[in-house]
Amino acid sequence: MKVVLFCGGEGLRLPGSAEVLPKPMTRIGYRPILWHVMRYYAHYGHRDFVLCLGYRADAIKDYFLHYDEAISNDFVLTNGNQVEHLRTDISDWRITFADTGARTLVGGRLRAVRPYVEHEEMFLANYGDIVTDAPLDVLVEAFRASGKVGALLATRPQYSFHVVRHGQDGDIAGIVEAREAGLWINGGYYIFRREIFDYIREDEDLVDEPFSRLIAEDQLMAFRYDGFWISMDTLKDLSRLEELEESGAAPWEPWQGSAEPAAR
Repeated sequence: MKVVLFCGGEGLRLPGSAEVLPKPMTRIGYRPILWHVMRYYAHYGHRDFVLCLGYRADAIKDYFLHYDEAISNDFVLTNGNQVEHLRTDISDWRITFADTGARTLVGGRLRAVRPYVEHEEMFLANYGDIVTDAPLDVLVEAFRASGKVGALLATRPQYSFHVVRHGQDGDIAGIVEAREAGLWINGGYYIFRREIFDYIREDEDLVDEPFSRLIAEDQLMAFRYDGFWISMDTLKDLSRLEELEESGAAPWEPWQGSAEPAAR
């Protein structure tokens, strides 16, 4: 099943760096967070990717054009310069790089790559800077059985905040923590049937108008997931992801210890 990844947003300047990179290229450990997202999908057998590029598309293209398997895998060095890879990451990936515009909304980015996915009965989609440990295989099968056009992963807010319930004349009827208030948010992991393109008009975002049309026809479902999920929106998020990666037990890495041996 193909995986569409939205990688066109503006960049993030990190402390100590003068260069502004696309946010999906922000590194978590040895690899950018975009790679972590792709590796998650590949773990479940989905290795055909379509990258919707925008801001600094050259940085993403250059990274994969010069990808070095030795950076994050075991290898043997002989004769001073001959490398034998014992493990590989992306040797069986297929990646389509599609420039979809620097200012294009997400719905427009998806429309732009329609030629690459419109022959698929179903495809996956996600932003290139969100990680989770949700059981993708279970979600895909549940969606397949549903007959719906679209599905999203619904998650809890990642920050703790309080929800104010208003009474009359400005009175406060109550204040509760977000989780206690039963709030769920769009987690940014999507599954679509090709009919999704019938719901997206030109120059639209993905969530507002198209999802409203799906809801009106009872064609959008949500999978509530209370497990690990982080959207890398702030430096605080980045710091947390780096700490989890350095711990050796990052929840979004079910592939750890199971990387495929290099082809011989």
